[in-house]
Amino acid sequence: MGNKKREQERQWKARKEQPPQHGKVKAFAELVEETKKT
Repeated sequence: MGNKKREQERQWKARKEQPPQHGKVKAFAELVEETKKT
């Protein structure tokens, strides 16, 4: 379980370092909202 979280963090950091692209940013914002609900 810890490994999965670490993998997600690594992907999140990689995504964060990429230049923002409108579609991706919107999708990420929606993903954050989904995470907050659970």
